[in-house]
Amino acid sequence: MKPPKKTLSERLTNRYLLVVRNEENLEEKSTVSFTYAKILVISTTLFLIIFISSLFLSKTLLSKWFDPKYEVAAQKKQLIQLAQRLDSLAQEEDRKEKFIQNFQRILRGDTSSGFVDPVREFRTLPTKAVGSAKLSPTDSAFRKEFEQSQYSAVSLKSQYRELQQLFFFTPITGFISDKYDGKKGHYGVDIVAKTNEPVKCVADGTVVLSSWTQDAGYVIAVQHHGNLVSVYKHNATILKKVGSFVNAGDILAIVGNSGEMTDGPHLHFEMWYNGSSLNPEDFVTF
Repeated sequence: MKPPKKTLSERLTNRYLLVVRNEENLEEKSTVSFTYAKILVISTTLFLIIFISSLFLSKTLLSKWFDPKYEVAAQKKQLIQLAQRLDSLAQEEDRKEKFIQNFQRILRGDTSSGFVDPVREFRTLPTKAVGSAKLSPTDSAFRKEFEQSQYSAVSLKSQYRELQQLFFFTPITGFISDKYDGKKGHYGVDIVAKTNEPVKCVADGTVVLSSWTQDAGYVIAVQHHGNLVSVYKHNATILKKVGSFVNAGDILAIVGNSGEMTDGPHLHFEMWYNGSSLNPEDFVTF
């Protein structure tokens, strides 16, 4: 007579014993009790753990290794950062280039481009009409000259207020052979001195130009406090380099006769404030 067939529940819950024996003497080493239900539950749990872990890795770590989208995104981020750095470097380079161009214009005596002419700005300001009558050419010229002189006086007073805190040292001992005349394009004073006379710095500052030009010969320029720049031209030799900090009275160069725009040993000394030339005799005693 055949035994009755076991149901699925009975097969799953039927207990079995796994015995581990020594092959040589059949000594019992260990025993493990199990059921098919327990094996099924453990297998399902392990499968779910492996599946979830694989899914998590495929979305995070493995995707970064093998998915090209992440590599493309990282490269785009690097390109954006490099573009921002390049843009900032370009702006800094542009500022430096404009700074150098301003000094080149100063050395050439050119203030018509690159600088803001305060008198020209003043002329472009809107003015109120006096009635409906037009001024005659003579009155118009007188009015422009008066406005220019008034504005220049106010500007000069403002410059004096800004520069009152500075003590200016005499750059060289000698006599002035050619005075300042902005209308003729002579934006400084020419000082005739002895041969090999040292040229001294008028105030504390930093050397921003130390070079040679065809017109002015050996030129050195110093940036001082309050956007003030002093320029020394036609030197025989230069003793300071760009970036050097100098004190008032420090020797910058030796007086000479270098450059084409000179007719004898002398120092051409200029002072520039906010891009506008100043008469050095208003600030320095020669």
